[in-house]
Amino acid sequence: MDALRKEEIYTIDDIYALPDGERAELIDGKIYYMAPPGWKHQRISSYLHNQIYNYINSNNGKCEVLAAPFAVFLSEDDINYLEPDISVICDISKLDEKGCHGAPDWVIEIVSPSSRPMDYYKKLFKYRTAKVREYWVVDPDRKIVTVYNFEKDIMEEYSFTEEVPVGIYEEFTIRIE
Repeated sequence: MDALRKEEIYTIDDIYALPDGERAELIDGKIYYMAPPGWKHQRISSYLHNQIYNYINSNNGKCEVLAAPFAVFLSEDDINYLEPDISVICDISKLDEKGCHGAPDWVIEIVSPSSRPMDYYKKLFKYRTAKVREYWVVDPDRKIVTVYNFEKDIMEEYSFTEEVPVGIYEEFTIRIE
């Protein structure tokens, strides 16, 4: 009888030991390597970051909007490390030079073909259980934004041509296209 093969558990130290330029995320001790983002992904990321930054800034907001690569440590363990495409953090005490310690208020992931299962399933579960208030999955291929408002337990989909309401800000909407 063959012994069961024990799966190796990786830690944040393994993430920090990656060669320069290599990016990965760590979920429950498993490493997920990330391909470099493409032009469409980066264009959407820049646009969203600018829209959110300008809204916060023009309303004298206290939240910070940060784009990847930026570390998010959802829990106090050393087996989870994520780099959301965009993080909005309103409790500035969670921030230090290493990243965000605890759940951001709002997370946006921009789907690429290789990240689809991660963004729609694994990360959805992690963000929800970590108490992220709002999670957007922006899908350039389908031209759809899936909005998970965890505070209200609501999931809604919007096309890129529609105004997407931001749950953590009552008066703020974003149209992707």
